[in-house]
Amino acid sequence: MIKKVILFNVFIFRVLLASAVPGMLISGADSTLGESSEKKAKLNVLLITADDLDRNSLGCYGSSVKDISPNIDKFAERALRFNHAFVNAAICVPSRGVLATGLYGHNSGVNGFVKMKDGSSIPLLMELLRNDGYYLGILGKVGHSTPKRDFKWDYEKDQHELGDGRSPQLYYERIKEFLTLSKNSEKPFYLMVNSHDPHRPYHVPTEELKNGAEKPSRIYSPDEIQVPGFVTDLPQVRTEISYYYNSVKRLDDTFGKTIQALEESGLAENTLILFVSDNGIAIPFAKANTYHASNRTPFIISWPGVTKKGSVNSKDFISTIDYLPTVLEAVNIPQSQKTEGRSLVPLLKGTSQLGRDKVYTQIDYKNGGGPTPMRAIQTKQYSYIFNAWADGERVYANNNEGLTMKAMEAAAGTNAAAAERVNTFRIRVPEEFYDLEKDPNCLKNLVNDPKVQKDLEVYRKDLEGWMTKTNDPLISVYLKRSSKDKMVAEFYKVYPEAQAFDVSKPNYSGKKGKGKVKEDE
Repeated sequence: MIKKVILFNVFIFRVLLASAVPGMLISGADSTLGESSEKKAKLNVLLITADDLDRNSLGCYGSSVKDISPNIDKFAERALRFNHAFVNAAICVPSRGVLATGLYGHNSGVNGFVKMKDGSSIPLLMELLRNDGYYLGILGKVGHSTPKRDFKWDYEKDQHELGDGRSPQLYYERIKEFLTLSKNSEKPFYLMVNSHDPHRPYHVPTEELKNGAEKPSRIYSPDEIQVPGFVTDLPQVRTEISYYYNSVKRLDDTFGKTIQALEESGLAENTLILFVSDNGIAIPFAKANTYHASNRTPFIISWPGVTKKGSVNSKDFISTIDYLPTVLEAVNIPQSQKTEGRSLVPLLKGTSQLGRDKVYTQIDYKNGGGPTPMRAIQTKQYSYIFNAWADGERVYANNNEGLTMKAMEAAAGTNAAAAERVNTFRIRVPEEFYDLEKDPNCLKNLVNDPKVQKDLEVYRKDLEGWMTKTNDPLISVYLKRSSKDKMVAEFYKVYPEAQAFDVSKPNYSGKKGKGKVKEDE
C-alpha cells in the first residue's frame, strides 16, 4: 500500500512539473525535457559535392584507373549507390540551384550564372532548415551554391580559405571547427562541403602549387588513365585526362578527410551523408551540354539505420530535383511549398516507386557566349535531345574545352574520327537521338534512322508534355522544330539577346567584338 502511495505521488509530481515546464516528458524513469530530446533526435545532413566529376572516374562506378578513389569506394561499401542518377543542369550554378530550390531552372530563375530575383518567395532548402532550428554551414563554392543574394549561412569558408578549394587538410580543419560550433549551438546541422576538384585548372605535376593547394596523394601518367569514349584518344588528350585524374585523386583525399572529421566528432551515427557531382567532366560532350556524360552523377547516400550497407540501385532513375523533398522528409519537415521532384525516402528504405524510368535535363545559359537552350530526356534505352539554337550556322563553344578540343581540332585534318567529333560538337542539329544500350557514348545520332521513328515520336511527345507541364518558355520554339526558319524566328523571339553574339566563329568569343571570359563555370 505504501509503495502504491509513493508511486501515485511521483506521478502527480511529474504531471505538475510537466504543466509548469512545457514539453516535459512523464512516461519514462529517465525522462528529460522534450525540447532537448527533440534536438538529440534531429537528423544531421552532410552534403558533399565534387566539381566537374565524371561519374565513371570512380572505382565504385567501374573505373579501371588504379587507386583512384579508395575513400569514396569505402564509403560506397557502407551506403546505397544509385547507378542511374543525374543532375538536371550540367553547369555549376544552375545545377546547385536545383539542389537548393527543388525546381527546374526555368521556374526558379537560376537558369545560368544568375541569382534568383530579389524578394523571391521561393524558399531555399537552407531557409526551411533554419526555420526548423538547423545550424547551416558551407565550405567552397559559396556564391555558386547560394541562389539568393541576401541569404547568409551561419558558417562559411570559401575557396581562398580552403587552399584554393584544393587542400584536404584545410577542409578537415574547417569541418572540425564547424562541427564544434554546431555542438555548442545545441542545434542539428546542415553542412554543404564543396570540393573545387576536379574543376579546371587540373593538377599539372610540373607546375607550382598556388594559393595553399596541396599535392594529390598520387600522380597519374598518360598511360595509366582511361580516355572517355566520347572524345578521341590522342596523346594530348591523354595528357590532359591524366591531369584531370590527379585532381580526382585530390578530391578523394578531401572526401576522406571530410568523413574523418565527421567520425571524430561523434556525430556520424546521426548524420545523413550524400555525395554527388554538380556535372560531368569539363571536356567536349560533357559539361555544359545534355549528353549522357553531361548529367550522370555519382549518387551515394548513407542514412544510418535506414539505407542498407553496400546496396546498389540499378533500376530507378533519379535526379537532383529529388534532393530537396528527400531531405525534408528525412528530417521530418512538412513540405508545403511547390517542388518538381519526389522524395527518395521510399527507395532509401528499400521499397519501390512508380514512374522512376526517366529524367529530364536542360541547359539555358553558359558562362558567356549567349543562350544555347537544350532540353533532353534520359532513359535506360534512349537519350533524346532538342537543341533550340541549332540552325546549321550557329557554332557551339564553351570555356571548358582545353587541350582535349585543341588536340582533336589539330588532328581533324588526318583523323576522320577526330574530325567527326569536332564537327558534331561545333555544329549541332535540332534533334539528337541515341541508343544508350548500344551506344552509351552517344556517337551515332539515330534521328533519321527509319528503324527508330516510332520510339523517337514517343520521346518527342514525352518532352513536349514535360515542357508544357513545367511551363517551359522554350515550348514555343520546340513546337516549331519541323520548320528551320520558323524555329529560328521563334528562338530569337524567346531569346532576343542571342542576336548580340557571334554565331560563326568556332571559339569562345562571347559578345561580338569582345574577348574571352574567365573560366569559372
